[in-house]
Amino acid sequence: MFAKGRIVGMLESGRSQTEVSRILNANQSVISRLWQRFQRMGDVTRRPVSGRPRVTTPRQDRYLVISERRQRGSTARALGSALTVATGIRISRQTVYRRLNHASLYARKPAVCIPLTSAQKRARLNWSLKHQHWSVGEWANVMFSDESRFSLSTDSRRVTIWRERGTRFEPRNISERHHFPLRGVMVWTGIMMDGRTDLHFFDTGSVTGQRYTDEVLEPYVRLFRGAVGPDFIFMGDNAPCHRAVLVDDFLETENIQRMSWPANSPDLNPIEHVWDMLGRQIAALSHPRSSVTELKRTLQEAWNRLSPQLIHHLIASMCEPLLFSAFFQTATLDNKNIHIIINYA
Repeated sequence: MFAKGRIVGMLESGRSQTEVSRILNANQSVISRLWQRFQRMGDVTRRPVSGRPRVTTPRQDRYLVISERRQRGSTARALGSALTVATGIRISRQTVYRRLNHASLYARKPAVCIPLTSAQKRARLNWSLKHQHWSVGEWANVMFSDESRFSLSTDSRRVTIWRERGTRFEPRNISERHHFPLRGVMVWTGIMMDGRTDLHFFDTGSVTGQRYTDEVLEPYVRLFRGAVGPDFIFMGDNAPCHRAVLVDDFLETENIQRMSWPANSPDLNPIEHVWDMLGRQIAALSHPRSSVTELKRTLQEAWNRLSPQLIHHLIASMCEPLLFSAFFQTATLDNKNIHIIINYA
């Protein structure tokens, strides 16, 4: 209302609409309509309009916002029911959505992270500082490898929370996730900037250091080391089977360099994007796979369709400047609530 009065005052003082538009950085058509309304009506207040009145009062809107902030995992239906109990007013889920959206709160899935100790966070930071200036040529020598489990039945729980924009990684909006084995198939693969291995499916049983050596290192990693040469670097995470003594002995015997890797840091590995792409293709199928054999075949088909250029781009992006973000003003490595998240393009 103050802005409207200011516009009218400037026009009455003799300024042109063009000049007022420039000074206030407002569209001239808006100023023109406002001036015409003032000349016709004598003021610039909005007249009452026909239509259905708002079902909630500003106080009830504030109640919805406060209820959401106290229980960020509440559904729109639950928030509406709470308002009904408190005030007797019945509103739809859509109304709850609109009121919360008006307060800049939007339903989003919570960010998921793995709990990290202070030592693990420090190791992540040190690793990133060490590699942040690597060139494309240096990353081209690295084989990124990983295992992933694909299940016949996916976890369909889609939990959302209400949060403000830009607050995804605040502690209250993060859901910690621990990994538990599900029925399905364990798959290993390795990717390089200019090549990739086949998918390797582990049959029933645990993956031991011996199996890892016999089924992965010997038939895949050793051959890539021979093709690339002495600059070849093998990246494997800190799973127990990867750090067995016989695995260390094999890598040393074959003169294979191994990249040090911070614990609980799958997000630093570009191969995670590959697993995500495969998982999305499996999840998008109209009919779930009914057997492990069928699941293997579907994974292999999805792997064959994966573009080599896409893998090249994923690894090449590692040479972009690493962006370090501490999402809270009190961020310190020793604060157990801080998750150091490193993004790469």
